[in-house]
Amino acid sequence: MVAPVRVIPNAAKRATSLLRTIQYTHPPSCPCHSNPGYHKAPPSIVPRAREAGRRQYATPTSVNQGLKEYAFEMAASSIRFGPGVTQEVGMDFKNMGAKKVCVVTDPTVDKLDAMRQVREGLTREGISFEVFSNVRIEPKDSSIKEAIEWVRPYQPDAFLAVGGGSVMDTAKLMNLYLNYPDADFLDFVNAPLGKGRPIDKPLCPLIAVPTTAGTGSETTGTAIFDLVSKRAKTGVAHRNLKPTLGICDPINTRTMPAAVKASSGLDVLCHSLESWTAIPYNERTPRPPNPIMRPAYQGANPISDVFSFHALRRTVKYLPRAVKDPDDFEAQSEMLLAATLAGVGFGNAGVHLCHGMSYPISGQNPGYKHAGYDVPAPLIPHGVSVAVSAPAVFRFTAASNPQRHLEAAEAFGVDTSNVKLESAGEVLAEALTKFLADLGDQPAGLKELGFGSQHIDALVEGTIPQARVLMLAPGLDKELQTEKEQLRRLFEDAMNH
Repeated sequence: MVAPVRVIPNAAKRATSLLRTIQYTHPPSCPCHSNPGYHKAPPSIVPRAREAGRRQYATPTSVNQGLKEYAFEMAASSIRFGPGVTQEVGMDFKNMGAKKVCVVTDPTVDKLDAMRQVREGLTREGISFEVFSNVRIEPKDSSIKEAIEWVRPYQPDAFLAVGGGSVMDTAKLMNLYLNYPDADFLDFVNAPLGKGRPIDKPLCPLIAVPTTAGTGSETTGTAIFDLVSKRAKTGVAHRNLKPTLGICDPINTRTMPAAVKASSGLDVLCHSLESWTAIPYNERTPRPPNPIMRPAYQGANPISDVFSFHALRRTVKYLPRAVKDPDDFEAQSEMLLAATLAGVGFGNAGVHLCHGMSYPISGQNPGYKHAGYDVPAPLIPHGVSVAVSAPAVFRFTAASNPQRHLEAAEAFGVDTSNVKLESAGEVLAEALTKFLADLGDQPAGLKELGFGSQHIDALVEGTIPQARVLMLAPGLDKELQTEKEQLRRLFEDAMNH
């Protein structure tokens, strides 16, 4: 029997209601914009705005290169949140008219209750399915290609991902390349490592059932993996890649070991902080010549801000509780909700330096194996690789928008009423360092992961290709040599908190 479920407080209910602004349309749209008469711009603004729009799509790509963005888009998966909702998945596929479902999971989750619920639900509704359970944690391009080759002969008409971010990202890419059978693998991979081709048609329906509270992949159009030949993490990012529906069942996260809860939660923490502090959307260049080329990661914007900041506050409050007490179901539920909210935020605003630097950190692991992870090979969990640079990163980015960094520090409980703006970075860095130390079992810098000064050049070179996220980093110079010098100083600063 399932243990009695405590009622989630009103704060979580209010947070859940934020999702309703986007989840009932596909693709989602801001409800204000769907009603032309709801907000009226001053008469003098309207002609200028219309003329800007005409110029935007009347000019060739080369003319747009130097122009800043003038709009942002909001896209996220529909979300269903509640204890026990996994059992509804069979009905969802029946309602869609799906005939053949590819279920994607990993060997550990395949043995858990979430997969039992999935198998029972699909069987009960008469849905034919096959299970691919060989997903690699922290997937590599080789494991992604293996999954793609597995699914092509089966030719499903829908996908179901049950697991953490690695599972959901693998399922997204299986879906993508199933529907583009003639595409080269690098066609859709983010530039400059790949060609960055836009996904110009709908894919098969994909339902995502997260079993960890971290990546927010159930609501984003992003899929990440290691490109081994380049010793770098990269991926594919486009709105059409996002799941059709995310089924967020807090019961599924109860089996997470404490180390996994901590690492997953640190990913949420950095998702929210990075999207909150990213450059504003209207400072991003170049302006796209066609809306299909507008990137998923657009920069901070008024809607993403709501989701990102709320996720930050919930994470600071509930992650320590979730890690320390495996029976604190309220904290587990709040962290799953925070992960989803952060997913909506960063899935549209984007992340920047913590994630950009994390990819070579995990990809160039000198041999570190994080305690609490039952894997045979060395592993720096994604959340650990992201958070280890966070104090250094936000000390650096604060000069671009000190007020926003002070507001982030307040979310950690810091009294900033007498803090000078020029001290914002140091204050937020100290708050982050204390939070990581109090959480326990977290490396206090890159040195504790086995990195030294001899590794910095390679780490910098591994970060440079992450153009998709680096372009959103406030204060980072676009001139290559200066950018490398700034990244070098950041890695040096991240050696010790």
